[in-house]
Amino acid sequence: MAAPRFFCPVPIQEHKILTLPPELTHYALRVLRLKDGASIILFDGSGGHYDAVLHIDGKTASAVVGAHHPVEAELPGQITLIQGLPSGDKMDWIIEKAVELGAQRLIPVAAQRSVVQLSPERRAKRLGHWQRIAQSASEQCGRNRILRLSEPVSLEACLSDNDDLGTVLLCHPDADQNLAQALDGSSSVSLLIGPEGGWSPEEQKTALRHGARPLRFGDRVLRTETAGLALIAAISALQGWV
Repeated sequence: MAAPRFFCPVPIQEHKILTLPPELTHYALRVLRLKDGASIILFDGSGGHYDAVLHIDGKTASAVVGAHHPVEAELPGQITLIQGLPSGDKMDWIIEKAVELGAQRLIPVAAQRSVVQLSPERRAKRLGHWQRIAQSASEQCGRNRILRLSEPVSLEACLSDNDDLGTVLLCHPDADQNLAQALDGSSSVSLLIGPEGGWSPEEQKTALRHGARPLRFGDRVLRTETAGLALIAAISALQGWV
């Protein structure tokens, strides 16, 4: 049975004793019910992971850190998911599966047709919640790096303030190019996925003005929580990243 993996939000050093944060301690002791001396794996998001042995002292826990292993489970290319805010808890699902599929970055967009409109206070709480989901997904799927999450912004701000998006793709039913043609071998790709009501005509014009490439992705209409994930999988397969 594989040793349980934990993301540790503090730097880890080989052959040191590390006091585990309270949230990690609670999960290891109260949820997984690990015992003193259990073998665990720790990673801090900077790359690779560490063998460790759990030491329990009452309600606190520490780890005797062993060797660092520079193993990675990242895609060879860069995929950014630019996701219009969906309703309900759909973003939780999108984030979890985007991590599993290998996306490196997710930028939530407060789209004109988004049902959910977050106040500054709710944005901060929701971002913290999303970050915990991304961390948990990395623990589960074997990634040693954490999905980069941004605060929700407008589409204009997203496309204007980020110069590292690579090839930006916009699904459009009337587009002439298919996915393979629009990709054209790009090693860095960003996907524009609208909310339930799709991108507004104004937002579509904004995307095209910033150089987004329209593409046709099949004959069926995919839900917002399906479209981005399907594209990530398709891109990985087309580019030979899996």
